[in-house]
Amino acid sequence: MALNWTTFTKNVYQFLLDHIEIAGSGEGGHAMGEIPFITVEGPIGVGKTSLAKAISEHFNFALLREIVDENPFLGKFYDNIEEWSFQTEMFFLCNRYKQLGDINSQYLSKNKSVVADYHVFKNLIFAQRTLSSDEYKKYYEIYQILTKDMPRPNVIIYLNASLDTLLDRIKIRGREVEKNISPLYLEQLSIDYEQAITSFEHTHPEIPVLRFNGDELDFVKNGADLEYIIEKLTRSLKNNSTTNIK
Repeated sequence: MALNWTTFTKNVYQFLLDHIEIAGSGEGGHAMGEIPFITVEGPIGVGKTSLAKAISEHFNFALLREIVDENPFLGKFYDNIEEWSFQTEMFFLCNRYKQLGDINSQYLSKNKSVVADYHVFKNLIFAQRTLSSDEYKKYYEIYQILTKDMPRPNVIIYLNASLDTLLDRIKIRGREVEKNISPLYLEQLSIDYEQAITSFEHTHPEIPVLRFNGDELDFVKNGADLEYIIEKLTRSLKNNSTTNIK
């Protein structure tokens, strides 16, 4: 008999709600202090992984890449967002929780620097856009539980770009799961990202956010653009008294 993923995922949610005691606000996590932990964020197709990889190679930092292609629901999600959003977001949340736990124990706790191509708060950006109010309420409670003790970055790089640029880059990279992505969904997601980043800057003034416009900078093809970003990042890390910086 085929497994009903909708029922299975909702049962996982309920199990977590029933068996894990929520402690504190969940807003915390611990800042990494002097050990560089950089996250690169921005909407789909903006170049997060490419930039994170370049930063990793320049500074010799460990690279944390989010799991995308392994999500069994993602292709179905782009075909029918309402039907598959719950399962898709749950998969991403659990995998990012596991990844960040591993990166903390294997690198950050051992004073080894890390750059990641995502910040875990992106889960809420996507979930707010796609889940029903009842689903989001449950999802947010689980998010608070899982992220309560996660390490927090000491610098966030935020990339944005126009819809045309995002669509062009998505087409160029040619991921099968993204072939049916809706331009309207992508445009709204970019707006959601902008609002979320602005809110983050107000609520977390201790974590600098470096903003770069992907329409004006092509750090993949133009070495000078990458050098400009690296210079800004280096200055920010030094100003925050982080170690392990060239």
